[in-house]
Amino acid sequence: MTDQIIWLNAPGDITQFHVEHHHCEPPGDGEIKIRHQAIGTNFLDVYHRKGIYPMPSYPAVIGAEAAGVVDDVGPGVSMFQKGDRVAYAGPPVGAYRSTRNIAAERAIKLPDAVPAKTAASSLLKGMTAYMLLKKTYNVRAGTQVLIHAAAGGLGSILVRWARSLNATVIGTVGSSEKAALAASYGVDHLIVGRGADIVADVKRLTNGLGVDVAYDGIGGDTLLKSIRSVRPFGMAVTIGQAAGAIPPVTIEELRPGKTLCHPSIMAWCADVGQYREAALAAVGAMETGIVSQIGAEYRLADVAKAHEEMESGRSAGSILLIP
Repeated sequence: MTDQIIWLNAPGDITQFHVEHHHCEPPGDGEIKIRHQAIGTNFLDVYHRKGIYPMPSYPAVIGAEAAGVVDDVGPGVSMFQKGDRVAYAGPPVGAYRSTRNIAAERAIKLPDAVPAKTAASSLLKGMTAYMLLKKTYNVRAGTQVLIHAAAGGLGSILVRWARSLNATVIGTVGSSEKAALAASYGVDHLIVGRGADIVADVKRLTNGLGVDVAYDGIGGDTLLKSIRSVRPFGMAVTIGQAAGAIPPVTIEELRPGKTLCHPSIMAWCADVGQYREAALAAVGAMETGIVSQIGAEYRLADVAKAHEEMESGRSAGSILLIP
């Protein structure tokens, strides 16, 4: 039986993708073969496609999360059987295909309450939220948090999870439509519009002090605004650059005692124990409704269109690829 696979010929724009049919080999020792039902997309995929985070060699297959059904079990695997519902995320990338062999230790069984599409849209983002809210900075009751792109895939999970911890959430969004979505996720205070004075608004909402922690996946000149929105001895966390490369930040911007952190969920997940801790926490959160809204679905062969929409910022929520 042949299956679809999406190759990235070289770093570049969406024209570097091409679709092929391939034969998936049986799983090896310690592996399972998963027939994907849904494949998640993330801005990480855009960074891989553009070469901001280069692949070891080309052509390459990108994609960091998917969900489906175990199609075959390799020698030495006892924790799974054919027909089990599973999901996975993190390294090694290579999810843009209809079937895939992966190490069994990287797969997480899905409870009945979590559909494959939900898992594919939310697992990596949920793992990232867990890392950011509990490991990078220990968010708890009373913590004041700034979350950019609060209606987006990761932003919506961060908002819901932070609110479940009884934190106070200030969210930024680019439009009134996205403001309505962010409000439905539980944001306490909204800053709306790309031209908003974020620093002034945050200071007004925090009685002049600033937030305890700011999560910034926007990049560009927004990171400097995030740092300036943080209270003394608080933390700014940079987790992406959707708006472009981040200009140099002078050390003086961190006075007095502010911290600038640049965590990586892929680095975190390189350790299997840490990976499974975060993945199980994310699945548990999904069972309570902490999920990313699905903003759009595309056929796997239409991956170029999915990347166009992801980069445009039009979609509120996650974009799925369906084999």
